[in-house]
Amino acid sequence: MVDSVINLTYLAASVLFILGIRGLTHPRTAVRGNLLGATGMLLAVVATLLDQEILGTGSEAYGLILGGVVLGAAIGATLALRIEMTAMPEMVALLNAFGGGASALVAGAVLVGTTDPLAQTTVATVASGLIGSVTFWGSLVAFDKLRGLLLPDRPVLFPGQQALNALLGLAALGCGVMVVAGAGLGDLGPIGYYAALVAIASVLGILLTIPIGGADMPVAIALLNSYSGLAAASTGFVLSNNILIITGSLVGASGLILTRIMCKAMNRSLINVLVGAIAESSGSKSDADAIYAGRVKSTSAEEVAMLFDGARRAVIVPGYGLAVSQAQHQVRDLANLLESRGVEVEYAIHPVAGRMPGHMNVLLAEADVDYDKLKEMDAVNPSFEQTDVSLVIGANDIVNPDARTDPGSPIAGMPILNVDQSRTVVVIKRSLSPGFAGIPNPLFAADNTLMFFGDGKQAVLDLIAAVKEAD
Repeated sequence: MVDSVINLTYLAASVLFILGIRGLTHPRTAVRGNLLGATGMLLAVVATLLDQEILGTGSEAYGLILGGVVLGAAIGATLALRIEMTAMPEMVALLNAFGGGASALVAGAVLVGTTDPLAQTTVATVASGLIGSVTFWGSLVAFDKLRGLLLPDRPVLFPGQQALNALLGLAALGCGVMVVAGAGLGDLGPIGYYAALVAIASVLGILLTIPIGGADMPVAIALLNSYSGLAAASTGFVLSNNILIITGSLVGASGLILTRIMCKAMNRSLINVLVGAIAESSGSKSDADAIYAGRVKSTSAEEVAMLFDGARRAVIVPGYGLAVSQAQHQVRDLANLLESRGVEVEYAIHPVAGRMPGHMNVLLAEADVDYDKLKEMDAVNPSFEQTDVSLVIGANDIVNPDARTDPGSPIAGMPILNVDQSRTVVVIKRSLSPGFAGIPNPLFAADNTLMFFGDGKQAVLDLIAAVKEAD
């Protein structure tokens, strides 16, 4: 295929990627942005297949590409329809793993097939192998922790862990130097050193991720997403493929920006995240019995309906429990009902509510909740003192006052939604079980808090019925 046509196609794909990212910055344009990005990727893949003649030439190649597009679209559509929103972080973790693993394998294949590689090729190959292997195994650990298959949700720590990580990093870099120098010892040539680099980086990826607990997993996934992009960009230099360099750089940069935002939202150090040192604080955890015993007040739908009857302003705080029970449509109906009775209703969105950034925004958008009613943490926090009723649905750590008051808490310093400053707080939860941080929540035993125990969706349905009966 003519080079100028390929380059123009790559240019068009790059413009679509940028327009797609721009569209994803706002919920109203997110769907269009997603379509633009997907179209750009389709153009890039087809152009690469034709340019490199990977599937041959002529009508046969076009037929195979069309068949691949149809098959891939069918697989993608099936996954999109079958994967639940609550399982989306696991899906993202697996996609990160595939991206990192593919980058390491492709770079290694190029090294094996090249007799006299350029310095640029070997340097980029080492970067792909190192970052891709860390990404692959780190993402698999993140998937396992989120899924609860083998590893515990809590941080896994052992003495000398950071020192071992440093030694493994130095050993991997040493192997990389041998690959770039084209040197070898005994039977171990550059390819052998590359294999050793991949093996060491794989262990490093596991050790960097196991210290991360469930509360910090959204940060880890954002960082691994950035790593997968950087590995792809490195592989782009290996293959001298401009579109792969551009795509990987966009993913790597956007993932790093998201990681920085997440660190700020959770009061974590970006440096500690990069070296896998964001395990929970060693400070003593509060005793749940000492906090809850004799202080928790349960309530009913009828009592909460009476609270709403005299309220002028209510704030709904969605959390992971809302996502699990799929109560977003019922929450929207309750808000509409309250608004029809003159109550001002807004939604308070914490940056890390749920299991990944934007989780609550997507759920509420699915229920056609007006985006103007979704208030970010900094915007809604000053208004809680003027809020009559805050309705917390399945959230835990993001409303835990210990983040402000207990320096020894694992979430100390983490910005939270100040729902405890409302006149009355109603918390819908199945039980007093802790959230991802694994600590009790003094909010549940506060004087102005009522616990409405039950499934999120059913509890909201009961509230709707009680509010209607209260007329």
